[in-house]
Amino acid sequence: MQTIQKDRTRVYLDRNENQFGPAPECYSILQSITQNDLSFYSRDYTRGVKSILSATLARKNDLPEPSILLSYGSEDMLKQIVHCYLTGGETLLVPKYSWWYYKSVADEVGGKIVEYPVHIGEKTFTYDITEMISLVRSAKPRLVLLASPNNPTGNSLSEDDVKLFIEKCSDTMIVIDQAYFGFADSTADVAPRLTLQYPNLAVLRTFSKLYALAGLRIGHAFVGKNYQKLIAYSARYLGYNTVSEQLALAALRDVPYYRSLASTVSKERERYYEFFETARGCKAYRSDANFVLVKIPERDSEPLKKHLEEAGILIKFFSEKEFADFVRITVGTPEQNSRLIHEMERHFIRTNVLIPEQH
Repeated sequence: MQTIQKDRTRVYLDRNENQFGPAPECYSILQSITQNDLSFYSRDYTRGVKSILSATLARKNDLPEPSILLSYGSEDMLKQIVHCYLTGGETLLVPKYSWWYYKSVADEVGGKIVEYPVHIGEKTFTYDITEMISLVRSAKPRLVLLASPNNPTGNSLSEDDVKLFIEKCSDTMIVIDQAYFGFADSTADVAPRLTLQYPNLAVLRTFSKLYALAGLRIGHAFVGKNYQKLIAYSARYLGYNTVSEQLALAALRDVPYYRSLASTVSKERERYYEFFETARGCKAYRSDANFVLVKIPERDSEPLKKHLEEAGILIKFFSEKEFADFVRITVGTPEQNSRLIHEMERHFIRTNVLIPEQH
């Protein structure tokens, strides 16, 4: 069987994939896979839990195991929630600038989309909690989706803002998409336990981003007690992918590796901020994720895209009108980032965005 692989001479910084790779133990797990892992179903259900991974996540977060749900990435869990709770004509509230999939999955069930503002600040995009609470009261959504950090803007909600929003909108089902959790400097992880206090809250996580296991497609959610319908809907009698679970568990064990990885990503983000400060007409917005959103000179998207593609580098160019003069850059390894910065520097010097004497 032929395996389709990426061209390793190219640099892929367009899909927010973690370029550093997973914890070393993950590779050891792959080398020790046996027939038992491949040929037989999990029997974890005989112990009264969904899986070894859900049980581990429950212990790690001091939560009841039934409140931990597994999925085929956080994309799958988001789909399950929307299909479970949103019906035709009901409203899903989402960020104005956000992942296109939010709107797509609402369309699948005939739901309506109402957007709450994401404001462009001096250094970062921001949410206005007061504005969002007011919109919930007027739009009366069935579901509210909070993205923190948000893709593609990179901004997050503080713990205080999350609590205030939930308390003021306690009658609404609230989902926090935290796919990019872990890349910010803070090590606080309070959101899962908020589900004990707020029964209408669900928190989505994934092993795709920080843990660099996107190819495994494994995610999970922490849900409050009012998500009983979802708990039943997501149940899998024959268990989950036991190989993916073992790799996810290996990743969870290596806390120092991922702290070091997140620190490196933070330092590399700073390199992008510093570079774009020197480029006229450009602005890189502060991000809590493994990507940076950058405003580029007007009408430079196509020339820049052509130059980078010829250099073997892919970054995200948007088709959405509101992001016509923006690009999103995945923060790669130091070597990859150096290569991209070098090629952008060449392009910007040629187009007089950078002055050669400065570089």
